[in-house]
Amino acid sequence: MAARSQQSYIQWFEDICYKDVARVGGKNASLGEMFRELGQEGITVPPGFAVTVEAYWRHIDANKLRSKIEELLISLSKRPDDLPKIAQDLRHLILEAPLPIDLVRSVTQAYDELSERCGELADVAVRSSATAEDLPTASFAGQQETFLHVQGQNALLETLRQCFASLFTDRAISYRTDKKFEHLKVGLSVGIQRMVRSDLAAAGVMFTLDTETGARDVVLINSSYGLGEAVVQGAVNPDEFYVFKPTLLQGKKAILHKRAGSKEFKLVYDTGAGRRTRIESVAVVDRERMSLSDEDILQLSQWACRIEKHYSDKLGVPTPMDIEWAKDGLTGRLFILQARPETVHSQRGALKIDVYSLDAAIREKAKVILRGRAVGDRIGVGLVRVIDDPRHLDQLQQGEVLVAQKTDPDWEPAMKRAAAIITDRGGRTCHAAIVSRELGIPAVVGCEYATSLLKIGQNVTVSCAEGDTGTIFDGLLPFTRQAVDASTLRPTFTNIMLNVANPDEALRLGLLPSDGVGLARMEFIISHAIKVHPMALVKYDDFPDCEEKREIDKITKGCLRRSDYFVDKLAEGVGMIAAGFYPREVIIRFSDFKTNEYAGLLGGKFFEPVEENPMLGFRGASRYYHERYRLGFALECAAIRRVRDDFGLTNVKVMIPFCRTVAEGRKVIAEMAQNGLKRGEAGLEIYVMCEIPSNIILADEFSEIFDGFSIGSNDLTQLILGVDRDSEIVASLFDERNKAVTSMIETVIEKAHAKGRKVGICGQAPSDYPEFASMLVRFGIDSISLSPDSYVRTARMIAQLEETGHDR
Repeated sequence: MAARSQQSYIQWFEDICYKDVARVGGKNASLGEMFRELGQEGITVPPGFAVTVEAYWRHIDANKLRSKIEELLISLSKRPDDLPKIAQDLRHLILEAPLPIDLVRSVTQAYDELSERCGELADVAVRSSATAEDLPTASFAGQQETFLHVQGQNALLETLRQCFASLFTDRAISYRTDKKFEHLKVGLSVGIQRMVRSDLAAAGVMFTLDTETGARDVVLINSSYGLGEAVVQGAVNPDEFYVFKPTLLQGKKAILHKRAGSKEFKLVYDTGAGRRTRIESVAVVDRERMSLSDEDILQLSQWACRIEKHYSDKLGVPTPMDIEWAKDGLTGRLFILQARPETVHSQRGALKIDVYSLDAAIREKAKVILRGRAVGDRIGVGLVRVIDDPRHLDQLQQGEVLVAQKTDPDWEPAMKRAAAIITDRGGRTCHAAIVSRELGIPAVVGCEYATSLLKIGQNVTVSCAEGDTGTIFDGLLPFTRQAVDASTLRPTFTNIMLNVANPDEALRLGLLPSDGVGLARMEFIISHAIKVHPMALVKYDDFPDCEEKREIDKITKGCLRRSDYFVDKLAEGVGMIAAGFYPREVIIRFSDFKTNEYAGLLGGKFFEPVEENPMLGFRGASRYYHERYRLGFALECAAIRRVRDDFGLTNVKVMIPFCRTVAEGRKVIAEMAQNGLKRGEAGLEIYVMCEIPSNIILADEFSEIFDGFSIGSNDLTQLILGVDRDSEIVASLFDERNKAVTSMIETVIEKAHAKGRKVGICGQAPSDYPEFASMLVRFGIDSISLSPDSYVRTARMIAQLEETGHDR
């Protein structure tokens, strides 16, 4: 065969665009596109060239391999279980065949030219780039081989042949079969790209959406020390960063979340004979710090946004991207190594919401063991695990049903493993109920005899899908989980909002077409993410050396000031919730722990008084201006200020809980102003919880200093009826639907509206009782905030109510 020109086999990145997939594969087409189009905008891509698909077919045809490959593929279609052996035979064919002379000449000449451009013998990465790869509908990522730290002509030619052979790895063959690509119609190009010395710095991957939920407003960055292949292959636990795109593009320092990975190892250059890379341990001091600076995180995120916009414009549709990057340890510069369209969430249709139900006929015949109060509307099944002491929680296995007399915060880490939760004691506002809602786990509380009737290893079905009453059935009953298209939910005059506590759930819940967050509780973030009493950080030197103090030392290590730890973590948690729902309103309630709950935080017992009745004691607004907690409240304010000012999330509003008097409200507002949160500045609104009769009796006066009310039906019912909601003895009297409670709610709505103030409700009652939500709509309430698991049912009910006669 006549010699071909180098141009047939070699294409430099500057001569490639995204339309050249057929010649250079998806990976190289993307590299060329960025090198040509985005380099002038400051996005740096290391130089290099592509060995074209013509070169691959030249190698196949020069060695008369097509027919042999086809025979083996026919054999595979008849004997799919023989994939490992047949794939090995296919690779052997390609590896044993000599590279054509004209191809060798073209590749070595191009490599020499690249070395001249680099000013030294080029150290390159050699990456496979198939023609059916990095497409919007099929990434083929990781199906073929990549080789790092390749130097010299001979090493380059050997890895070139190995890349050709990797078109027939087991995983690549299986992937093409699943995607219905014909094997002999897929060719392979190879990218030759100058290495970035990230072995001396850091590298990783970033996505222009959240990989778990598909939420589009964040950049997710994974980073670790050394060459990025360790992150790509999942061989290391990397650092994780979330950056909020809308406010980043407004110039804000919008790093929402930073989590340090363990980063025990890194992939580095190996100078040993025949070896290119090796694994090396990371020093403990480096593991504990982040592998990227804030400046690097923001720079990468800005590049990610620009790359996403470029491809979205080119393709004519929104195109989230999956991007590999590296930082050069010699120069400190950042580089983009690859970019491909994300192919999981970008291909999904409308958001679906799960609705659980048991078949009526099966339910009718099933044996009922016991009943209690349902929490949520899900169904869980599994083996019973009765736990009588939190010291035995290690016995609870993933997917079992946790049965206990009651739970408290010590149980929470283990509760995440449960398929469902059942307790003897407690009502809808008990610990087990609150935590199970936040975790999305079905729970039945107040069953009285669960720990005596249920036996370890017994199969049960826990159903909360029938409204107020939760039922435990004997055996594993089949159930359905219907995905509801959220886009079919009709808009309502009444704002339908969500109660959100867990920042980890915010991006997922933010995809629901709700009107925002009516209640986000700081307590969840403080108890789960921070775990330290704020005064123990502010007054660190004032309490004696003890085990708790050493634990605080450990978790605050690396902070310039110990109080920074509290502000950083709280701002991250609040920021994630606010970002998940941006630009919709998010109402953050300042901390409302009782003294016994505060005492449970690290260092808390040194700063909290012992009270006979914490429910009615030193809680809520009374803490914020008191010398016992003023400095702690200042940290809460600092976190909110960071979210609004630094992150740019001005959709955050704040709420004061348990404000007993108007004078107390004025004191809190003044304290906030001293801490940089002034009502009205940058649109800051301050709401007050309406959960004490005085809030209703003096609603006119409270309206003068607050922007709105949010009814807390749990505490309001307790204080109107005089019922201790923590007492199972009088639990039957606790009912938000009591006329004394509902008439007070109607009164505050009338009074607030007369003063031009908004009224919402964030208590549990509308989530539990459809008729209660219906009543609120008739009263003209402005917003109803629901637990996420009752959102679909209640939103539909309210839409139907408004459509059939309620006039707003």
